[in-house]
Amino acid sequence: MSDGPVLVVGGTGMVGGQVVSQLLGRGKQVRALVRPGSDATRLEAAGVAIARGDMMDPDSLSRAMDGADSVITSAAGYTRHSKGDSSEIDTVGNTNLVEAAGRAGVRRFVLTSILTCDQTPQVPHFWHKKLTEDRLEELGVPFVALRPGAFLDQVTRFGGDPFRKRKLMWFGSASTPLTFVLTADLASYLAAAVDAPGVEGQRVDIGMDRPLSMQDIADISGRLLGARIRVRSVPAGVLRAASTLLAPLNPMAKDLSAMIDWFETGGYVADTTRQREVFGPPPAAEDALARLVEGLGHPVRR
Repeated sequence: MSDGPVLVVGGTGMVGGQVVSQLLGRGKQVRALVRPGSDATRLEAAGVAIARGDMMDPDSLSRAMDGADSVITSAAGYTRHSKGDSSEIDTVGNTNLVEAAGRAGVRRFVLTSILTCDQTPQVPHFWHKKLTEDRLEELGVPFVALRPGAFLDQVTRFGGDPFRKRKLMWFGSASTPLTFVLTADLASYLAAAVDAPGVEGQRVDIGMDRPLSMQDIADISGRLLGARIRVRSVPAGVLRAASTLLAPLNPMAKDLSAMIDWFETGGYVADTTRQREVFGPPPAAEDALARLVEGLGHPVRR
């Protein structure tokens, strides 16, 4: 453990912002890499030091890491759509970040990776995480990669609050189980991973106590609310056809389609053995869903 600052990359995002809060709650000094022009007011008000820079600018990364004890990154180009933010963030940008960490000699690099990324070369944004893990290993940067499942609080909210509408939207089969996580839980694990013992060089799957299908989620949330929750599924074949048409306009469309096809195989399931050893028992699905539903302002039956 060190008193040096933890550099958070992606601190203005949904996961990164919660990582910052977790680190501050643990008494850590926090420095956030924030792109020029991005609003850092909330971070500054919380006492976070701001390092202006960009993952595509290696010199700015070296400046940001000067004196840093460790790095946590949740940055993902896949989720961004502005110019220069596409897959280059997940390839060139992450390579720049890893190489800067190597030069700076950080004590630990905590990577937000993706579950089963090493099995899915057909899903570009999954595979890019695997390549980043490999690059960390190649350069000898002390690291731990957390591989979370799908973010439950994102995928359940296609089209707004599903519990108010009593309807969940999904792509593909509603009966195929897969691993989900809450971003708040992942943020807690990422912050804890900075000082967790015995995890150097490891890839740790992150999930709940069991995989869930979208129908399982509808059934559990329905019991919590005392109401029936329906699932409206878009067949994977429809999404596949649409992605072909949209590919010239949005290159991420085929990536999304390939991801859904992978979900359909039933292979997107975490082995939470190491998660349990390092961070304690995974959250029960019922508890996670109760927190999600309550967070959206709905009373639940416990």
